[in-house]
Amino acid sequence: MISHSPRKRFGQNFLQDNQIIQCIINAISPTAAQHIVEIGPGKGALTEYLIKTNCQLDIIELDNDLVKILIERWNSIKQLQIHNQDILQFDFNQLQPIPLRIIGNLPYNISTQLLFYLLDYVHLIQDMTFMLQKEVVERLIAVPASSDYGRLSVILQYHYQIYKLFDVEPEAFWPAPKVKSSIVQLIPYSTPPVKITNQQHFSKIVTAAFSKRRKTLRNNLKNILNIEAIQKIGIDPQVRGETLTLVEFAKLSNQFTKFIESDIKNSFQI
Repeated sequence: MISHSPRKRFGQNFLQDNQIIQCIINAISPTAAQHIVEIGPGKGALTEYLIKTNCQLDIIELDNDLVKILIERWNSIKQLQIHNQDILQFDFNQLQPIPLRIIGNLPYNISTQLLFYLLDYVHLIQDMTFMLQKEVVERLIAVPASSDYGRLSVILQYHYQIYKLFDVEPEAFWPAPKVKSSIVQLIPYSTPPVKITNQQHFSKIVTAAFSKRRKTLRNNLKNILNIEAIQKIGIDPQVRGETLTLVEFAKLSNQFTKFIESDIKNSFQI
């Protein structure tokens, strides 16, 4: 088999603990009737178990040398497709049938960026199970008024039910990373927990509210919503964004949408 040394620039830490691998497989419980997508398969530690289930499997790997290893091992497997692409440019619309079950040991240097990228494809997804830096998982499940609560928490919690499954020690990888990891599962809501009129406005409000964590809503939203508009929906402009619930962010977002629509309407009447 072709040899391969982990590459730091790709954030490669290969999972090698068979007990952890089996725990992940048990958490996913893949079946032959399902369509699984594995992101960053590395040398195929998880892939090997997935192939045994006879599921339809797509694996996406950027590293050309790793792709050669994967092709050498499994090129004859009919239900397996190997994609040599950058995951941040991959079009999940090309994968059929849906829904997709996405899994992966994500490179820590792109994990947050990838979670936001996948929001464009949430309508295709049944669930996602990822190995992430423990710190990122804590941010995903964080509650208001905690130090981990932020933009990632609010936006992802609007789209998904999020469950932290278990932690993984550095020794489970080669080379061992300097941080702990966690397994997290994200299941898209069929009906979101709050009603939001405009997704782009929601993202804009949340991003602005956390732009300077120590600043109040009055300061962070001053170019978006005035004090009167914030007070009108029962929110104190003097509080920080990190104290707001998802429900309160939805109220701010919908209020902003009303202002935008009102401005457009008035401009046509002039």
